[in-house]
Amino acid sequence: MELMEDVVIVGAGIAGLATAVALKRVGVRALVLERSEGLRATGTALTLSPNAWLALDALGVSHKLIPLYTPSPKGYVTNVSTGEVREVLYPRQGIRTLHRKVLLEALAEELATDSIRFSSRLVAFQSLEQGGDASMAAVHLEDGTTIKSKVLIGCDGVHSFVARWLGLAELVHSGRSTVRGLAVFPQGHGFKQEFLFFMDESDKAGFVPLNDRELYWFFSSQGEKMSGEAEKMQRDVLEKCTEKFPSEYLDVVRHADLSSLSWAPLMFRPPWGIIFGKLSKGNVTVAGDAMHPMTPDLGNGGGASLEDAVVLGRHIGNSFINNGALIVPGDMAKAIDDYVKERRWRAAMVVTASYLSGRMQQGDKWWIKFLRDRALYKYFFGWLSRLVFVYDCGRLPAISFGAMDLSSKKD
Repeated sequence: MELMEDVVIVGAGIAGLATAVALKRVGVRALVLERSEGLRATGTALTLSPNAWLALDALGVSHKLIPLYTPSPKGYVTNVSTGEVREVLYPRQGIRTLHRKVLLEALAEELATDSIRFSSRLVAFQSLEQGGDASMAAVHLEDGTTIKSKVLIGCDGVHSFVARWLGLAELVHSGRSTVRGLAVFPQGHGFKQEFLFFMDESDKAGFVPLNDRELYWFFSSQGEKMSGEAEKMQRDVLEKCTEKFPSEYLDVVRHADLSSLSWAPLMFRPPWGIIFGKLSKGNVTVAGDAMHPMTPDLGNGGGASLEDAVVLGRHIGNSFINNGALIVPGDMAKAIDDYVKERRWRAAMVVTASYLSGRMQQGDKWWIKFLRDRALYKYFFGWLSRLVFVYDCGRLPAISFGAMDLSSKKD
């Protein structure tokens, strides 16, 4: 079977769904291909800082989420080796931590029911040149379906098929890995709406409330693999933390919802791979983790993905509107190139800031200890967080009702 679409997005994660919403807002219908049978929520929860909420506001989704989650205006970092406690203030209205699935569902609700095609595994892909800068993409699925599209956007995660096709730099292991999950206290946990972090030279742990009964927690260590059964992961974390981390953290881990636990190595794309890499080719590009996988030390992977969606939606939308509500392949290549130019340096900066933050927080070399103990939270962290968090990706172009009807014709 062969189908034809204006825009195909590979991956129904945060970047994929947000991009589809952005395109719908500017009158462009996109088909989202997701290999799983339903929405996936790997990672369980995530933090969204002010830059992410500005992007969600541009997408018209923030009003559904803000009432559900209380912002955290500050956090505390305890060095368990020295006993020193540092207060960390977050810029503007603070940071909200929310269930990843709630965000995905809020985005998916904005789309037509046939905009997401589940159980669609990509097995091959080719670019069909049409002369000049114009091209089309042909996506071949495991079930034998071929979908041709005027624009292809890879939002297929850290191990992106589309990113490999573009030839982007291979990922680098940060030398660290993390276990993440939810903790559930049926009678209430009693913690304030603040981040609590605990660290020494090699390990870092922390938690933050999602609501009165649930907390999001993590444990990050250097080089250790803790994958396997959930109960074993929980045991491993408790064994490593019992001697050095406070009882309140251990109690959170003991209350873990085992079904929510996950382990992952912390990978990132080197910033020079983003600055000098080929982030697009003709009408094919990438967004989200497919473009800029990063370590979670500033909690901005989701925020950067939402920014991508708005910027990409703006450039495609402007081309669509200026061409009389038509996807013109030659002009679309320029729109995608403009998107890449706008996002390249911002993405590289966020990846670098996240890596540096994590590197300075975990390490036993003397100069890392010096920076961490004398300068990180006093000087650098505030500067890095403002650089990342205090950012506005802009708005989407206004469209006429006639153009909007085109994006909703299959609702």
